[in-house]
Amino acid sequence: MTDPLTRLNLFFDDLNHIRIIQPELASQTSDLREECIDFTNSIESFKNIADGFINIVASLAQEVDKEKMKAIGARNLVKSMAKQREAQEQRLQALLLEKTTELERLRIQHQSLAKTESEQLEMMDRLLTLQ
Repeated sequence: MTDPLTRLNLFFDDLNHIRIIQPELASQTSDLREECIDFTNSIESFKNIADGFINIVASLAQEVDKEKMKAIGARNLVKSMAKQREAQEQRLQALLLEKTTELERLRIQHQSLAKTESEQLEMMDRLLTLQ
């Protein structure tokens, strides 16, 4: 036969307090509660570790972006310098062509003046010999 209190769902625990749940269920519930607290603490610790990892990754991403911008700037500077060098080379080639053309003009002028001088000297010689 069962205890009349058990039929009324009343139980005594280890400290002889009256309970409305069976002592085994109360013990299991208490164990489960402690496991839940441990699990919650573990999840909170994992969350803190994950947040730290996310912060580190975000910081690294910012550094990568900075370095990427520096690299893009350097590449653009190199391209700009190459274009400047090409433009300078074209200016110098144009100047060289201009100077070469002027040299040729002056050479022709010199030849013409030298010819005129020799003709005049020849004429002076003829005039001096006639006297």
